[in-house]
Amino acid sequence: MPKLLHTGQVIIDLVMAVDKLPQAGGDVLAQSASFQAGGGFNVMAAAQRNGLSVVYLGRHGTGRFGDLAREAMNAEGIRIGIAERAERDTGLCVAITDASAERSFVSYIGAEGELTAQDLGSVPVEAGDYVYVSGYSLLQAGKARALVDWVLALPNGINVVFDPGPLVDSPDAPLMQALLARIDVWTSNSAEALKITGATKIDQALDRLVEYLPRDVLMVVRDGPQGCWIQQPGERRHVPGFKVQAVDSNGAGDAHAGVFVAGLAQGLSALDAAQRANAAAALSVTRWGPATSPGAAEVDELIRKSIGA
Repeated sequence: MPKLLHTGQVIIDLVMAVDKLPQAGGDVLAQSASFQAGGGFNVMAAAQRNGLSVVYLGRHGTGRFGDLAREAMNAEGIRIGIAERAERDTGLCVAITDASAERSFVSYIGAEGELTAQDLGSVPVEAGDYVYVSGYSLLQAGKARALVDWVLALPNGINVVFDPGPLVDSPDAPLMQALLARIDVWTSNSAEALKITGATKIDQALDRLVEYLPRDVLMVVRDGPQGCWIQQPGERRHVPGFKVQAVDSNGAGDAHAGVFVAGLAQGLSALDAAQRANAAAALSVTRWGPATSPGAAEVDELIRKSIGA
């Protein structure tokens, strides 16, 4: 059975719920606040809960936030690939959700922003495995070069999954250009795809992404409540979403990505994996917090109810 090796950043989210964000210089009271593992943890938890073994191939720190990160990963059964703790603590993200269920983030990168070639080589990668790369990693001077060099040296039998995230806004940076040629699976939301390609519609973005990526790439672009689009050679499909009452969109895209990769690793078609990912994302937005992906049984139940409706 393949495994997922996640090379991104596990950080700690300070999750707060407010009616609306304050104006510059203003202040509001939050209805709730809690510390929870987030960042790359959300994708890993989603994949692990849906039957795919996961290894965290990233750094974790010394301090209260590093302790919280390790505790959360251990609770999910995620293997921590790099055993040695960094000297500095794990980073922090303030994640604020307003009454519309939209979220805003302010992040500070800690120990997870560093990674060496020796770190990456400490965990064996086997044929059929999935290596998950986050666009956030390309912005970290302490890990980006080593990570891209390692990915480019991986054998062709290793599936490279790339999630650009909201901060990568162009395909033109040298490290980005190098990485694009090695991507097997692209997963992003529509806003990210439009921003990177300069397109105004999803179909245009898919057309333009093909120009940057390998011919046989599998692309999935999330479109919020509408579901997602998948594209692979000879096929472009819209996969409808599931109607739910959203309360918090934090982590929904991560749930989608983790469950989608888990489905592919288990031999599902891209269409079936996308349907399961849509169901997971829909259930995720009905819950507060970052790592709210459901398990496989809940995904099955929502799909069954939808078919029977």
